[in-house]
Amino acid sequence: MKKVVFLLVLVTLMVTMVACSNGSEKTKGTDTSTGAVTEEVKTVGIAMPTKSSERWIADGGNMVKEFEALGYKTDLQYAEDVVENQISQIENMITKGADVLVIAAIDGESLTNVLSKANSAGIKVIAYDRLIRNSEFVSYYATFDNFKVGVQQASYIEEKLGLKDGKGPFNIELFAGSPDDNNAYFFFDGAFSVLQPYIESGKLVVASGQTDFNQVATLRWDGSVAQARMDNLLSAKYTTNRVDAVLSPYDGISIGIISSLKGVGYGSEGKPMPIISGQDAELASVKSILAGEQTQTVFKDTRTLAKKAVEMVAAVLSGKEAEVNDTTTYDNGVKVVPSYLLEPISVDKTNWEEVLVGSGYYTKDQIEK
Repeated sequence: MKKVVFLLVLVTLMVTMVACSNGSEKTKGTDTSTGAVTEEVKTVGIAMPTKSSERWIADGGNMVKEFEALGYKTDLQYAEDVVENQISQIENMITKGADVLVIAAIDGESLTNVLSKANSAGIKVIAYDRLIRNSEFVSYYATFDNFKVGVQQASYIEEKLGLKDGKGPFNIELFAGSPDDNNAYFFFDGAFSVLQPYIESGKLVVASGQTDFNQVATLRWDGSVAQARMDNLLSAKYTTNRVDAVLSPYDGISIGIISSLKGVGYGSEGKPMPIISGQDAELASVKSILAGEQTQTVFKDTRTLAKKAVEMVAAVLSGKEAEVNDTTTYDNGVKVVPSYLLEPISVDKTNWEEVLVGSGYYTKDQIEK
């Protein structure tokens, strides 16, 4: 009998030692049928907005890979840009006992109630690339320097038109992102900080007169919505004049703009494409840049962003403070959310191989085939 008791104690000690040596965040429990110590792996709920953009697919996949490498379970859900779907998915994650939530919000102002439920269940929340507004229950925010993204887009237009050298006037039209995405305002404000002086001096002419964010916003970042607006602008304001530049905040919007321009003859030998900016370095747009259609994009390495989000979650689950580098910029209406801002990189036909292939984000065959 003593030998049996000794063996049971020894087995219990060995299980406990294995649990303590594992690097992932786990809690110990007891199997009621055997009395043995068990391990409960922490679960991370990941709420992504849509699969219609390849960058969100990459974001979700990168996070799952990083979390599972550390021993966490993941619950990855895409809401296909339907706010009600995302709320329902998050509620389901709470019900199933997620230990922490990573959320890229479709509508940054729609999650107040569901985040209150998460808090009541003791679940921490990390906002991923899109700030969640009107909630005190957002622990951290992982994103890129969104104002700088806009500055890079507009600075590229500034350089290619020779505006610093006094050239002009040139015709430009402005597009912005979705009004329910907090980032869209940062992108536009960053770009406008560069372009506004030239608009005021007359070196840049917005023939449509549409320079306010609400006039140029593109709901849900929808390329077809952007294409329809560009069709209207071209037919109303550019039957005789040419458009020299288009500020586009995102590659999917850029593709819609390009389709509209090609429909009225742009891209031909006698009617070259205007300068067109973009963001996210999506594969179709990188190919478009090499084809001489889109001109520029802003690369945001989602692998790095995923790693940062994973680091934040690991810190939260271990009761530590996560690393941040910005504690003043991102006021969500209730609190300033501690944030980590990563650096974006401007990409065009001169540096695409160095930046995108050199970093391993794409292979050369992916881009050139």
